[in-house]
Amino acid sequence: MEEPTAQFSDEELVDNFPAIDDERIQLEDPEFEVELPPVEFEDTPGLGCSCSPKEKDVDAKKMKKTTTKDKVQAFHLRRSLNLIDKLHEEKDLFIQKTRGELQVCRQRMDLLTKQQESLAAEISTEREANNMAAMGRLQAASRRLQTELEHEKDLQSKITAMLKDSENAMWHIEIQKGQFEDVRKHNEEEAEVRHRCLEVHAAQQLQKEKETLEKVERNRLLRARKSLHVQKELGLRHQKLVEDAQRNHKVAVKFLKASLGKVREREQKEEMESREHLKRRMDAVLALKNNITASRETLKKFQAWGQSRAELAKQKALTEKEVILAQGGDAFRHLCYQRRHQELEAQRRAFEEEQKLRKQEIVSRILKEEAEEDRRRKRQHPPATTTEQQTLRDKTWKYISDFCEGKTATTTNYLLENEMPFYPKPSCLLKAISSESVVDLGTISTEEEVLAEPDIPGLWSKDYKSYQVSKPDTELKPVGGTKMDKDILARTMEQLRSGIIHKQVVSGREFKGRPFNSKPEVIHFKDFDIGKVYKKKITLINATYTINYCKLVGVEESLKDFIHIDFDPPGPMSAGMSCEVLVTFKPMINKDLEGNVSFLAQTGGFSVPLKCSTKKCSLSLDKELIDFGSYVVGQTTSRIITLTNVGGLGTKFKFLQDSQFYEMEEAQPIMKISSLYTCEDKSPFDKIFASLSEQQLDINGSSPMDIQSQKESEKLDEAVVTAVASAMTTTVPSDEQAEITLGEVTEGEIGPFSSIKVPIIFTPVIPGEVQTKFKVMFKNPKCPTLYFRATGIAVDVPVWVPRATVDLKICMYDRLYQDSIIVHTRSKAALRLKFEVCKELRGHIELLPETGYIQAQSTYSIQLKFLPRHSLPEDAGKYFDPDSRVLEAPMTIWVADQIKPVGFTVQAVVTTSDLEISPVEINFGFCTIYEAIRTEISLSNLSLLPQEFGFVGLPKYVDIQPNDGFGMIMPLETLQLDVIFRPMKAKDYRFELICKSEINRCFKLSCQAIGVHPPLELSHYQIKFSATALYGTTVSTLYVINSHLSMNKLIHSLPRIGSEEAAPVGPTSFEFLLPPNLPITISPSVGTVLPGKRCLIQVAFQPVLPREMILGEAAQILNKEMESKQFRKETAQRKEMWKQSMPVMRTHNRDRLTRASTLHSTELQRQEVTASSSEYQAAQATLARAFQGKFYRFVVPCVVASGDIKDRKALEPLSFSPHNTLYLELWCPAVAPSIVVTSNKGRPVLSFGDIAVGHRSIKKISLQNISPEDLTLEFSLLNPNGPFVLLNPSNKICSGETQTLVLSFSPQESILAQETLDIITKRGTLPLTLTGTGVASMITCSIDGNVFNMGYVLARESVSTSFKLQNESSLPIKFWMRLESLSIKRAETRQQLPKFLTSHEQRTEIVGTQNHNGQSVFSVVPVEGLMLPGKAQEFTVTFSPDHESLYFSDLLQVVLFEKKVSHQILLKGAAREHMMFVEGGDPLDVPVESLAVIPTLDPEHREEAEEIKPILVTLNYVQFDTDMPTTPATRELQVGCIRTTQPSPRKTVEFNLDGITWLQHKGFSIEPCRGSVERGQTKTISISWVPPADFDPDHPLMVSTLLLLRGDVKETYKVIFVAHVVAGV
Repeated sequence: MEEPTAQFSDEELVDNFPAIDDERIQLEDPEFEVELPPVEFEDTPGLGCSCSPKEKDVDAKKMKKTTTKDKVQAFHLRRSLNLIDKLHEEKDLFIQKTRGELQVCRQRMDLLTKQQESLAAEISTEREANNMAAMGRLQAASRRLQTELEHEKDLQSKITAMLKDSENAMWHIEIQKGQFEDVRKHNEEEAEVRHRCLEVHAAQQLQKEKETLEKVERNRLLRARKSLHVQKELGLRHQKLVEDAQRNHKVAVKFLKASLGKVREREQKEEMESREHLKRRMDAVLALKNNITASRETLKKFQAWGQSRAELAKQKALTEKEVILAQGGDAFRHLCYQRRHQELEAQRRAFEEEQKLRKQEIVSRILKEEAEEDRRRKRQHPPATTTEQQTLRDKTWKYISDFCEGKTATTTNYLLENEMPFYPKPSCLLKAISSESVVDLGTISTEEEVLAEPDIPGLWSKDYKSYQVSKPDTELKPVGGTKMDKDILARTMEQLRSGIIHKQVVSGREFKGRPFNSKPEVIHFKDFDIGKVYKKKITLINATYTINYCKLVGVEESLKDFIHIDFDPPGPMSAGMSCEVLVTFKPMINKDLEGNVSFLAQTGGFSVPLKCSTKKCSLSLDKELIDFGSYVVGQTTSRIITLTNVGGLGTKFKFLQDSQFYEMEEAQPIMKISSLYTCEDKSPFDKIFASLSEQQLDINGSSPMDIQSQKESEKLDEAVVTAVASAMTTTVPSDEQAEITLGEVTEGEIGPFSSIKVPIIFTPVIPGEVQTKFKVMFKNPKCPTLYFRATGIAVDVPVWVPRATVDLKICMYDRLYQDSIIVHTRSKAALRLKFEVCKELRGHIELLPETGYIQAQSTYSIQLKFLPRHSLPEDAGKYFDPDSRVLEAPMTIWVADQIKPVGFTVQAVVTTSDLEISPVEINFGFCTIYEAIRTEISLSNLSLLPQEFGFVGLPKYVDIQPNDGFGMIMPLETLQLDVIFRPMKAKDYRFELICKSEINRCFKLSCQAIGVHPPLELSHYQIKFSATALYGTTVSTLYVINSHLSMNKLIHSLPRIGSEEAAPVGPTSFEFLLPPNLPITISPSVGTVLPGKRCLIQVAFQPVLPREMILGEAAQILNKEMESKQFRKETAQRKEMWKQSMPVMRTHNRDRLTRASTLHSTELQRQEVTASSSEYQAAQATLARAFQGKFYRFVVPCVVASGDIKDRKALEPLSFSPHNTLYLELWCPAVAPSIVVTSNKGRPVLSFGDIAVGHRSIKKISLQNISPEDLTLEFSLLNPNGPFVLLNPSNKICSGETQTLVLSFSPQESILAQETLDIITKRGTLPLTLTGTGVASMITCSIDGNVFNMGYVLARESVSTSFKLQNESSLPIKFWMRLESLSIKRAETRQQLPKFLTSHEQRTEIVGTQNHNGQSVFSVVPVEGLMLPGKAQEFTVTFSPDHESLYFSDLLQVVLFEKKVSHQILLKGAAREHMMFVEGGDPLDVPVESLAVIPTLDPEHREEAEEIKPILVTLNYVQFDTDMPTTPATRELQVGCIRTTQPSPRKTVEFNLDGITWLQHKGFSIEPCRGSVERGQTKTISISWVPPADFDPDHPLMVSTLLLLRGDVKETYKVIFVAHVVAGV
């Protein structure tokens, strides 16, 4: 009997072999059949070994002609051959192994037989000896041997059957191997041909390479010759260059030596100067320090004086307030009135003085202007030409834009040659203002405000009437009385009227030049204010030879909005006559304006320049050099320098040294009632109130200048108080010129036309010449910085100390410090010196000797001893700063006959030497002997000096780290030290730790602890896991040991807690208490250890990502997806709404609903994310890819209790002692995975989904190596009998490379499969989860049984019937409907013998009678399709016979997935030529139609044939031997009428059975014997038989009768009844 699994078809060989990805071969269907080699391979002639060129060409052409299909076939054939060889080897090995096992089994059987024989002999011996016990034992052994022998026989039979099956399989493999022998030979020949072609190609390639090598060698020789030639030329050139370089080097060395000598001399000189400079700076700093100390007392005096004045003023105000309140008045109102009255009085006095000064200045200015006018007349200058200017609108807009941007309009001052600035003497406080008149907007009074007088008396009086121009027809009266004058006047008037200018010729002289001279020559409005009106008169004098006219043309376009000209034409003017022009200027913008006032005369046009200047600062110093002369060191003198402002605008100033930097701060805008503010100081809204402020100032009776001068005087008074404070806050200059300083007033505000005096103080400290540069900076950016310098010479005293400050650095208390002080003298006589220490420090500092004599021009040394004691802070007082711990002690050297003593300072920083230990006492608590307790202490250095320290005399069970408790601590530093306590045995510990400093000071630390010896111990108390990749697992092992065997303390130390009683000997339980959410697994975590035994513990570390982190990342992914979906949805809605032109309200409502749904989904998205969702797994993969590594350190406690855990009750816990706790320390480094999944959204899960049973699904997954090195891959073993198979395992993956793994899932049964494929590398393991569900194709059919009978149909008609198939599985199923009559194998089955000849059980064929026209008798619709899960598919079967037959049949197969046959339905049907039929009885004909030609019969013979149609009915009567009642034998006949669409005269079929009485006599009973059948109906004729009394059982009864059918035709059937009597069982 053959083993079914041993037969390997070609399909199975291909299916079982792993699929290989080939870039050149791509197969669409992974399942294919191995075909035999094509004929062309078999007919290929034998290949020889000759390599002629023709054969090579032929072979090359054949290789080129091979198509891809041939290559694929050859590839698969080679693969099949290899697989067959492999299977042959495996099967051969298995057979050899099986034979060996069979031989061993036979040897065991022989041995057992021999043992039975020996036992039988022994049993007989013991039976003879009547030893029943031995005989029983031997009989039991005999039975055991008999059982083993039977087992061995069964095993032998099994092995024999297995060996036979394996040999059968081996034979089949050898047969298949023989079938492929030709292919193997062909492959070997083809490989030989390829090898030969490759050898030929290699020979040709070798020849080409030789030729190329020769060519390369020739080229190399040519290049070598060329390179030699080039090297020779380069050598000559290099030699020449070397000679030139040597020659140039000699010259350069000569000049370099000279230059270096000069440089060294200059550096030495600069070094000497820098040393001197540094020395002077040090001396200057010391001097400045002394000055600061002296200034502190002065400042305190001034502050006390100011406080006393403020208190007095406050007391006076309170007294007045109390008096007023006592009288019942309003104190606040009285104080305000009094303050206002004082201010008004001061303003009035200042205004009166200012008016007097201004009147004097105006008079002097008028006199000066007259003198200047005389000078101008002597030198006539042509008028200044006007430059092209912008329009007024452009300038206005430009000014507004500049003002809004915060810019300052830059103006240019144009000064004429004849108008030079006037600078008064330094003693002058005010500068004379111009003669222009300032007129208020509301009250313009010419007589009161204008002080100028007309050239012609009475011209400006009220009675004066302006000159009226006469009408054109009126004759003008001549000036002269001569006729010639009248003619000249008439001609001139005529020329003026016609607009024609004529030359003026008098007495043969032609006038050339300016026709009219203006007085003044330039109309200049200086220092104007916006909102005021200014008027100025000019005089035009006729400078021609005769009569001339003057006409006003106007002003330029840019000045029309600000300048108004009042001019009445005077008519003809004789030579030398003059006329007046009134120019009114109303400024609107704060900007310099320039232009011309144009006139037209008879001889030509002329213009008068016009200038409008804003207020400006004009600052100057009265001197640029201050020379103090010579002064002795220690004296103080001062000089005054004056800062003068001759401009109309004030500004802030600051005096400082040239080396200092200072940025003038912008003053905050303050609202003042003054019209002197310009547009630069006001906002645009403040300009409106300018006129109102002017009126208010006129009412108060004081001018803004008075208020400003009053404020300046107040500032000068306050400057006296703040002078010392400003000197204190001044930054110490970096130069040595700190001996010359500024005085009290260094900054302030200088008003217009005023001056400020600043003192410069010279205090010489260092002998020699001193020079300092100063500068004056102003807030106004248009004012340039002014510079001046001060010089002086300092003369020194005869005795001095080079070290003005003796710095002892940092000193400790109660330690002696000494230093030597050298005193110098430049005197030519010996001097007596006395050294004095301040009385506060005489107990700490000592100068030895106290008195001494210094010789002429020599030095003297004194000894300084400093021993600071702890009482120094209280004794020193003001000389010691407790915050900084700095001591500054002044020492004095008194010199005989010298008024000023010589002083120096002893400076030191006094600090303590204490070290502070925190805490003072340490309690380690309970500590087991298997662990160490670490406690952190703080060691603080309270000193300002570094100190070395060390913990000495430490016990053996104590350790201090780092550096074993020794080291150096820096000043004011705090070190953290670890005190490690490791007890040696169980007892109470009390000890002290001593820390010593480098000066042998001791600091103690008290400690106490209790040592514990637990009853259990661990083999390892610390486990260091190797670097574990994320989601990987690392396992380590340890043991829990119970070594407590005896209570004898002399053998070993007993487990106890401190000094308590020892633990009992016996089983001891333990339990590891793992904190929650730890990536650690301990197995077992609970157990019991017997004395002297140990328990194995496995600790596994599997790092994972926190769930909250993954949920957060998943929520972000969901947010992005929802945002993108929402964006697409909103975009689609906008497009739809735009197309449909929906109302605005509807759009708003929809947007609101959308936003509400978005917010709702955002709230619920965290709940939607689960561990099995794709977003969760994608987030987990993303975070794992970005993981940077992490180190975990865990300490797991293990509690210990005496007793066995099995002895405790169900819920009763063991009594664990907290002091007997063992601690396991775990070091767990987690690293990023070396291999990650790049496909499937980074999830390490490959789900195949639902796959039909018996089918195979292939999926791919991509892996990437993200580590910096190449990795070797290993894969864990999948279940050999499982559905998962890895098709392309790889051995290596390079860094950064991505590889694709191909896995298949082939379920053989309906199962939910899941396996884990571990991808193992040296850097970690990547678990890949494989899941899939095998789903059985469960389809139910609506047909009961497997036969679908279509019934009777008239020939050449058709009938259709439907049935349904229901898909009961959860998988969509693809189906095909196949008819056996249309199968490819139909031709083969027709060649076989009919079934009725070969089988007695089955007479008919599966495919029965078919149509003669070639069409199929049965047809099914639909033929193929897809059934969804849970859905039903309806099929329609159509039966269409073309001739009469009772044996129409076919087999309908339901094929699923082109492989599995789910259902086989047998289709049957019968066809008749007429509408009636009879069914039933035994078959008398052959179910196969004859192939012979049936002759055509005439109607008469056809009727005869129809009358004799036989029907055989066999009845078997069963007769039992017992008295049981018997049942009659029964049969049935069916008479039917076929439903047809053809017209027929009869609607029914009538039947009639003859000879019923005779049949009844024979024992037959027939019901009914006649009747009618409707169309489409059948009737059953029941036949029963009971043997009559005279029936002979040995002779069967045979009777017959006629059955008549009347329908569309008449048919007669002869029914033959055959009855038998059979014996019952």
